[in-house]
Amino acid sequence: MTIRIGNGYDIHRLTPERKLILGGVEITHELGLLGHSDADVLTHAIMDAMLGALSLGDIGHYFPPTDPKWKGADSLLLLSQVNQLVLDRGWKIGNIDSVIVAERPKLKPHIEKMREKIAGVLQLEPNQVGVKATTNEKLDAVGREEGICAYAVVLLEK
Repeated sequence: MTIRIGNGYDIHRLTPERKLILGGVEITHELGLLGHSDADVLTHAIMDAMLGALSLGDIGHYFPPTDPKWKGADSLLLLSQVNQLVLDRGWKIGNIDSVIVAERPKLKPHIEKMREKIAGVLQLEPNQVGVKATTNEKLDAVGREEGICAYAVVLLEK
């Protein structure tokens, strides 16, 4: 097989006194995402998609929330480690497509920076990293601004 595809999903609760980091970009907002690491749902979804494409499990297997070593960890560093797992097996990323679901803040002004940061860590061109943002039209927990989630699909090539 010369191509593999994986999908990923992550969600974290919004809470006061935490930074909001998405795609490695710190975004000014009165709430941040709660998690053991920096809770970057976009980067987590991308990592799970990469691991899923190779049937390697999920990020909880490699970076368990019970391990104090990963407390407050920069998800871009974790992404780099997951990329190394992919490269070590002879695969490379063809492209990534992702979407962040959040009512607020508006993410459009930050999308290009997210693409650049993710591409830089993965040694890709920014045009290989798709990041979109949408809302849930005030429906469910994300729509009520209780959390933010992200979905990602990754194509790997041998």
